[in-house]
Amino acid sequence: MSCGCKTSGDSAHSCGPKKTANGCENVNTCGNSYKLSVFDWLSNINNPAPNRCDFVEVRFKNDRKSFYKNVNNIPLHIGSVITVESSPGHDVGVVSLTGELVKIQMKKKKFSEESALKIYRQANPKDLEVWQEVRKKEDGVKLEARKIAQRIGLEMKVTDVEYQGDASKITFYYTAENRVDFRQLIKDYAGAFRTKIDMKQIGFRQEAAKVGGIGSCGRELCCSTWLTDFRSVNTNVARYQQLSINPQKLAGQCGKLKCCLNYELDSYLDALSDFPSSSTTLETEKGKAFCIKIDVFKKKMWFAYVDSSIAWYDFDIDLVKKLIAKNKRGERTLPLEDLKQPDSPQQSIDLIQENNVDRFEKKNRGNRNRNNQNKPNPNNQQQGQGQGQGPKKSRPERQERPEKSDNPNAHSGNQPKQQKQHPQQKVAAEKTNAGSDAEKNPQSNPNKKKFKKKYPPKKDKNA
Repeated sequence: MSCGCKTSGDSAHSCGPKKTANGCENVNTCGNSYKLSVFDWLSNINNPAPNRCDFVEVRFKNDRKSFYKNVNNIPLHIGSVITVESSPGHDVGVVSLTGELVKIQMKKKKFSEESALKIYRQANPKDLEVWQEVRKKEDGVKLEARKIAQRIGLEMKVTDVEYQGDASKITFYYTAENRVDFRQLIKDYAGAFRTKIDMKQIGFRQEAAKVGGIGSCGRELCCSTWLTDFRSVNTNVARYQQLSINPQKLAGQCGKLKCCLNYELDSYLDALSDFPSSSTTLETEKGKAFCIKIDVFKKKMWFAYVDSSIAWYDFDIDLVKKLIAKNKRGERTLPLEDLKQPDSPQQSIDLIQENNVDRFEKKNRGNRNRNNQNKPNPNNQQQGQGQGQGPKKSRPERQERPEKSDNPNAHSGNQPKQQKQHPQQKVAAEKTNAGSDAEKNPQSNPNKKKFKKKYPPKKDKNA
């Protein structure tokens, strides 16, 4: 989809060199990696010249797009920077789509060919210079516009500012919950910025699409990357998907319900078509039972008695359909506890052993080390054979002999029993033993300072 030019998504970017109007010549289907990019899957189809489409889709800042007529038959491709008609003056944009796919987009968006404006020329260096200069001013103008609106006391938020390519008009995009009086605001804006002022109100979802951000899923917002139409989302969508009606979890960055709630709605509705109604009641011998919960994935329904709803009993939807048919014939079913079959525990086999904590540890490591110690070393055998000696036999490890004691009666049977000493007596005895050992062996005492013997300096005979 992209030419690999690593563009940052700015509308002032072109795949060609700086201050040139030529786009990407190598790849005709380049999308320039900007927001809401389009892949021209009809680029390889060449129609005859009489039936060739003269309309081109042009993108401007963020997600603003429009269709223009190529009156002068200028050779254009995706990524070309052009100068188009505007009121007043002219505007500068980037070609986002050409060829037969433009007709399909115009028909989809119900764009009339009569209202299409003209393409003047490919943008020259002077047009590009003015265009880039006014783009740099937009952040400062946005901050100044917010200060002016706050000084007047209007309850509105200036979301974005867009300069026209020739700097003859500024468009302010704002959000507000109530109607705003712009009479004084436009006068102050015109006096501060010295250009024509245009105010456009957008919704909170359009604001999120312009600002961008990261959703709760960890990816970029759908509205700022590929989503073009904003469908209505209500709380019934969450109820069909068995989600808790929690505004903090269901709301997106814009403060409205997430657009992604509509993505899986058709799958849930298809699965719920096999389920009986959630308002189903069963006539049992013990009393009435009502449905309290539904699990779409396991295809089960939980029932509880009307009198005591503490105990829940889950049944497959096939069994529930049979019970409903039995009630329609005027027969009562068995109590829920009798219909409930004991669940047989199923032992799941984990083929890749993801749940084992010690899956990275090498088992029987100690046994392998012991076996390696008992095996003869082939290197030693080769050395012994080279010297004319046979292979050395592995000697058994020597057993540690008991230390000899000075007391000759230590191993005799007439050894007197040791008397128990008080802890304080033990400490005193250890101190005295340590002192006597230090006196006998001065090297064993590490705390004792060692003094080096000083020698007189040697005399120099040549002095």
